[in-house]
Amino acid sequence: MPNKPQWSTPLKNLSLKLFGLLTPELQTSRNRYSISLLCLALLFGTANSLWAQDEPKQDESQEEGAPKQDKEPGNQEETKSEKKEQKRKEGEPTPRLPAVIWHQTIDVNQLDLSYGVGGKEDGPSPDAKYKFKKEDMNGTSPKFDVEDDHGVKWRVKMGQEPRAETAATRLLFAAGYFVDEDYYIDELHVEGLPSLKRGQSFVTPDGVVHGARLERRMKEVKKLGTWDWFKNPFVGTKEFNGLRIMMALVNNWDLKTINNSIYEVNDQAEYVVSDVGATFGKTGDPIHRSKSVLKDYEDSKFIDKVTNDFVDFVMHSRPPLIAAVNIPNYEKRTHMQDVTKHIPRADAKWLGQRLSQLTEQQIRDCFRAGGYTQEEVEGYAAVIQNRIAALNAL
Repeated sequence: MPNKPQWSTPLKNLSLKLFGLLTPELQTSRNRYSISLLCLALLFGTANSLWAQDEPKQDESQEEGAPKQDKEPGNQEETKSEKKEQKRKEGEPTPRLPAVIWHQTIDVNQLDLSYGVGGKEDGPSPDAKYKFKKEDMNGTSPKFDVEDDHGVKWRVKMGQEPRAETAATRLLFAAGYFVDEDYYIDELHVEGLPSLKRGQSFVTPDGVVHGARLERRMKEVKKLGTWDWFKNPFVGTKEFNGLRIMMALVNNWDLKTINNSIYEVNDQAEYVVSDVGATFGKTGDPIHRSKSVLKDYEDSKFIDKVTNDFVDFVMHSRPPLIAAVNIPNYEKRTHMQDVTKHIPRADAKWLGQRLSQLTEQQIRDCFRAGGYTQEEVEGYAAVIQNRIAALNAL
């Protein structure tokens, strides 16, 4: 019988008394009470500053690979997106489809990780012409939709995530998990591209986009909804536990439910981690985490604790204690850390044995596909190989 996930301690009873600002002793003194009010104001000011780091900006102008300046969508935007999806699903019958999260592939060492799951045949044509369709304002990274002259629709993502996401999808594909068809392009010419509300700094005046990830939008794929790390049909299975480990292996710190999708494909419901852009940096709170920063990835720890039967992998996502005044966000971010905890050693070794079938060349191809420099390719590949070895040594 599947093991129930270990939930973190609820913080619903958390109050301002946690900070010692409104204790009975302080309330007995008017002067001390005034001081406590001042401290409380400073507390909320600091907390608001931290929340601001979680809000998406109108124009994300950070250079590709810039460390420790990433931002994630605020809770308000995420709530709106979730409500929109719930409204979309209301009244729709739930398809009775077999649910799958992993698929067996043979000859792992023969997989083409330069092009990934879609292969060269589904990749963007070097001679294709792209026309702008609409801008997508969801999420943190600036995005917009285009259509090429063959009628294929693509979602273009800019910012800090394109290179990391392209590489991460290839590693997940190699491990046997379902992924989106992502491709990285250094320069993308787009006809009719207007001034964008977000990401304009990545576009030249003549409509050339620099550092773009193209996600192929396939007509035969229908999104059914999202899924939760702690409530899904696969909890307790080795395949699901392997996916949990993969999140630690690539340092994916953005494990929100909204980043997980259920797709209807070929008469089955595929469970996919559909946004893996917050990877290959350092996990942590909004101040310290990063995306696509080799030095941070090299310096990060992979395995936290090993017992006779279980393994805890490193995942930091809890905000600073001062941000606990926003209890729901603090609870959610703290709970994310449990995704990579209490995993059976046998399941970790199972994943390690599968990944060990990859050649050094294949691992390098994952990062070459993401547009990394040769130095970065070698650096990232070395960390991946060390982490695979650590799994097999358990």
